[in-house]
Amino acid sequence: MAVSGFEGFEKRLELHFSGDDPVVGMGLRHLDFQLLEQVLHAVQCTVVSAVGNHYFDAYVLSESSLFVYPTKIIIKTCGTTQLLKSIPPLLHHGRRLGLALCGCRYTRGSFIFPKAQPFPYTSFRDEVMYLEQSLPATLCFRKASVMPSKMSSHSWHVFSASDEPHMVLRHIPDGIYTIEVCMTDLDRVLARKFFLRPGGKAGDVAGKEMTELTGIGDINPGALICDFGFDPCGYSMNGIDGDRYSTIHVTPEDGYSYASFECVGSIYDDQNDVVQVLKKVVQVFRPATMSVSTTCTSHEVWTRVAAALEPMGLKCRSCAVDEFPAAGSVVFQTFTTRRKEKRLVEVDM
Repeated sequence: MAVSGFEGFEKRLELHFSGDDPVVGMGLRHLDFQLLEQVLHAVQCTVVSAVGNHYFDAYVLSESSLFVYPTKIIIKTCGTTQLLKSIPPLLHHGRRLGLALCGCRYTRGSFIFPKAQPFPYTSFRDEVMYLEQSLPATLCFRKASVMPSKMSSHSWHVFSASDEPHMVLRHIPDGIYTIEVCMTDLDRVLARKFFLRPGGKAGDVAGKEMTELTGIGDINPGALICDFGFDPCGYSMNGIDGDRYSTIHVTPEDGYSYASFECVGSIYDDQNDVVQVLKKVVQVFRPATMSVSTTCTSHEVWTRVAAALEPMGLKCRSCAVDEFPAAGSVVFQTFTTRRKEKRLVEVDM
């Protein structure tokens, strides 16, 4: 593995707000683009592409993604970005719109290059302290946990806070789940597809070429895709399908290759949907190691994950479950290919 390189593992922040007119009004979507740019400047990233529909706005960032709903904001950033610096200005702008923070969730995996991270991302304890100091006292139901796996290089860090003791916020639709997938050691041939072709230029055109060439466009054919290809390599995309989003980010360099996939679904969808989506994701990247975090009030979804991945040659090595305020159950599963498993056994011996 490289001594140092670009950090693919993202930090993810989800903020929920409540107000007098959260459903009918535009809420946070009223925020001027310049205000969002100022927030992102503090985080140390910029908008490179954007798309929206009747339900929400999706922004591809220089380091990952931003989604803005009327009462919810999700920011996901990679590299050495300062994601948590977005909290104070977002709370301020929310108050100006008559919205108050009622829920917060922060998640991330284990960094490939932890020593390159700035404070407070140098340790999860420091991140939790920063969050505790940044959030209003009304979010008094809080929990932080590191969910382990059998691989020391893969664990899942979760912080959740709510203004009510229930596991799920009252305004989150019943049955909605979020799946966060982290993949490392990508197939080298497939990873090369995320490099600019000779003479190519970074931007939307390069992103569209990568989307078509890799088969990413087939993961959810019904989604409107906003994509971007970076120079000399790298890729990001946001997909919007009604009120649901999906997002993919790729750091393809050999030695620290990484890709992430995230989507939202419902337990009332066809049970085969999530299985087919995960299979398509694996086909695009063929990772040697993969972790899947499923956040939901139901245990129905995560049981389908292994059913989707094991026929693809990925063996489930660990599974951890925990409960969080404002989130429900979080299930963290790790998988490795058979060849990766053999290598790990040889190392242990």
